[in-house]
Amino acid sequence: MFNKILVVCVGNICRSPTAEQLLRNALASSAIKISSAGLAALRDSPLEPTALQVLEEHGHIPGLHRARQLTSDAVSEADLVLVMEQRHIEGVLSLAPEARGKVFLLGKWQYDREIMDPYRQGKPAFVHAYALIEQAAQAWARRLVN
Repeated sequence: MFNKILVVCVGNICRSPTAEQLLRNALASSAIKISSAGLAALRDSPLEPTALQVLEEHGHIPGLHRARQLTSDAVSEADLVLVMEQRHIEGVLSLAPEARGKVFLLGKWQYDREIMDPYRQGKPAFVHAYALIEQAAQAWARRLVN
């Protein structure tokens, strides 16, 4: 049983907080806790404005977000760690080697699809990343609640 899911990207201001929000909504009927962090977090930064705009345009009202740095404790406390890119798996495992076996791509159920960083690439990149994150979050939610 998974009680705590940690979503990881680089800065913790675009992809991982978006995935955190979408997973939280998709798993609202469960007791699973969702959080996010960054491998090189822009500590205490809010959600990137375009990421926030795209979430709001899709009917989400994210709570206050402040980027946080990934720590070995956060990895240890999580039952499942979901990352955006293959290289993030190595980043998590270099910080917490004991996490091997619980770190997966968010896009695992889409043929191990990676979700590239839309940061500083304009709104179309954020819309595309949102769509991929939404598909992946729904796929995980279907598997986690059954």
